[in-house]
Amino acid sequence: MQTYKVAVNLEWSSKCNARCIMCPQHKIVHPQLMTVSTFHKALARINTDDVFRTVIAGYGEPTTHPAFMKFVSAVGTHPGRFDMVSNGQLLDENKLRHLDGKIELLVISFSSIDADVYRSVHVNLDHERVKANIVLAGKLLKKTSLAISLTPLSECIETLPETIRWFHAQGIDQLTMSPTLYNRAGTMEQHRQATGKLREIIREYGLHSQELDFIPSIKDSFGQFRKNRFRCIPRNSDLFITASGDYLYCYNDISHLNTFAHIDQLGIRQALNQREKMPAIPGLCEHCNMRNRYGLGEVLGVAAQHIYGKAAGLATSRGHARRMQDSGTVDDGSSAVTETSARDHRYN
Repeated sequence: MQTYKVAVNLEWSSKCNARCIMCPQHKIVHPQLMTVSTFHKALARINTDDVFRTVIAGYGEPTTHPAFMKFVSAVGTHPGRFDMVSNGQLLDENKLRHLDGKIELLVISFSSIDADVYRSVHVNLDHERVKANIVLAGKLLKKTSLAISLTPLSECIETLPETIRWFHAQGIDQLTMSPTLYNRAGTMEQHRQATGKLREIIREYGLHSQELDFIPSIKDSFGQFRKNRFRCIPRNSDLFITASGDYLYCYNDISHLNTFAHIDQLGIRQALNQREKMPAIPGLCEHCNMRNRYGLGEVLGVAAQHIYGKAAGLATSRGHARRMQDSGTVDDGSSAVTETSARDHRYN
């Protein structure tokens, strides 16, 4: 029987130490920490036959979990690939040294080098502390790759050149951005930013576009498209396991209300098989800006660009850094750009 692989979004916590304006935390009905028992059950469900990568993220901050160090140790012995997304506030030296080599890719969400912009977007976080932790991560991580997810909000775009220059000066080249600010199933319309404009910005600044980083291959994309009754590519490429251990219908459902099974009941493949038969949920899907994001033809086109971009993306980023240096906008003594081996990623 022909199958396909998906990415798993594993939520260690739906609680967060930040109140970012692009993440309406108040919509989460029952914010909670994943129990140790649920974590180990989820880990046992994740297998390389069905899952090509697991992203430790969800709608909370994984570094706030009291069992963070134990959880990281456990994923470090798992045969699958595990990446992590963090706001960077609590990524101190102990955590960074512990996760090095156990997490394949660490992605830190960042909005702007301008302190006022940062504080208005990443509310409740310490700008200087996060910057210091990012610099420390760049120095300490030897086996884990580091990437930065730049926030695609209009208020961040004005300071984007300065933000990029600062990262290049730290030797951090793997800068990414999503061409779509996920509107959390219609709850984020006030922060709407046109996808076409964001793609232009991504190209202009030589950023890595996060469009199809959750799709491992064209074959898997076809499998997802063919098997699922509701042919929503973003939904079908990802399986979200909540902090409570429930399978969420779609990762864009920040409320966590539309679950359809629990890891106690179904394995990954069984959960995917059950979701394949499920139609769109009108209250959730009709206002979602991810729905119909890609037609099948666009998937093929973007996938081809994605493959080409793996070879050309890093060179483009370095070329942009050199152009900024040549124009005299970066001090020669502080703008050395070093090579990184960071993997691709997608996260707002």
